[in-house]
Amino acid sequence: MQKLNVSLTIQIPDDMVLIKKVEYEEMKYNELKGVYWNMKDLEQKTTRKSEWIKENILYPSQFRKILDAENGGFVFYPKVKGQTWVFQASKMTKFLDVNFTAIFTK
Repeated sequence: MQKLNVSLTIQIPDDMVLIKKVEYEEMKYNELKGVYWNMKDLEQKTTRKSEWIKENILYPSQFRKILDAENGGFVFYPKVKGQTWVFQASKMTKFLDVNFTAIFTK
């Protein structure tokens, strides 16, 4: 079998940087630290309506005991009409990723 050795130079533009995928994902995750979402934000991120989110994620007891801020979670459940939902974006993102299968396979 023949072999061919090639030397190749790829120029990276000055306005771009080459980083490892793991570093990139960590940077994206850190963008959400200290960020809070409301229900509209969560609807946009999940492409689901609030009714679906409540029925399939927020109200089922196996998730609520993890999510509810009163249990040490990262979701503020409104107590009276007019209060808004509040979600810690970084933790909610991780929860949705980790629990994808459980959410969609009841």
